[in-house]
Amino acid sequence: MVNGEPVERTLCLPITMMFAADYAGHSYRDYATKASVQAESQARLAESFELDHVGVLSDPAVEASDWGATVTYFDEQPPAIDERTPLIKETRDLGRLSSPDPATGKRMSNRVNAVAELRRRVGSDLLVEGWVEGPCAEAADLRGINTLMTDFFDNEDFVRELFGRTVEVAIKFARLQIDAGADIIGIGDAAASLVGPGIYEEFVWPWEKKLVDAIHQAGGMTRLHICGNTNFALEHIGRLGCTVVDLDSMVDLRKARAAMPNQVVDGNLDPVRVVLQCNVHDVMEALNQCREQVATRYIAGAGCEIPRGTPPENLKAFSDFVRL
Repeated sequence: MVNGEPVERTLCLPITMMFAADYAGHSYRDYATKASVQAESQARLAESFELDHVGVLSDPAVEASDWGATVTYFDEQPPAIDERTPLIKETRDLGRLSSPDPATGKRMSNRVNAVAELRRRVGSDLLVEGWVEGPCAEAADLRGINTLMTDFFDNEDFVRELFGRTVEVAIKFARLQIDAGADIIGIGDAAASLVGPGIYEEFVWPWEKKLVDAIHQAGGMTRLHICGNTNFALEHIGRLGCTVVDLDSMVDLRKARAAMPNQVVDGNLDPVRVVLQCNVHDVMEALNQCREQVATRYIAGAGCEIPRGTPPENLKAFSDFVRL
């Protein structure tokens, strides 16, 4: 599909986090912090629902935690950054920070171990997906999202330095996951949906491009995942050269295809209004509409994570759809 060649069928690559932990009977704290629990949960889910991949995305706080950010852990919710106490309170704080080593960072090394365990469990039958945070998302985690938004205007050089530092770590982190067995690296950059076209082109795109290119050079594929409305940036996103681009439910798929004529597109069912709240027939119909709008090089998925509490038959509809 990536090479534009005929394929027997499309793939289904839904993102599963809390659904996977619940299905396997584990607390979310264990799922997010114990590689063996996450690997078992993902492998069981993929087998039961005939999914085409397994992945290690658990929460966006993994890298920030190893940088030294204050992270709150919950038994049944994903870990979260404490926005009240950002790691980088003043711009000068960045110069005092030591970049973490993904090989020894507690949470990053746990994710690398989860990749290795998944590779062992699924062999070559399924795609194994690693995950890193994109430059805008990670900078927001370290600086605080509201402060970062003003930094684009008040502290341009600081933003570039911060993005450079975070991408340097992300590249090392991605390489370790590829070495551990990841076929594809997801890049989560949700905060990038909030910046607008000018800031995206000037500040975000160059660093996303550097990250994408480095992952490809290391032998991995890439999957860009930006939650939110990215209609304003579709042409720029298409120029990143990602293997796969996820599109959230508010993105116009026809507009996306016109802006990215050769891009493999994943999405973009509304995770709540369709996947969680509708029935199997509605899910299948929505997937069919997405495929018709994208027309070619389409992967079946939701706009974001499959929500906790989704009827199991609705998740199974994804794999049934691609096998029709």
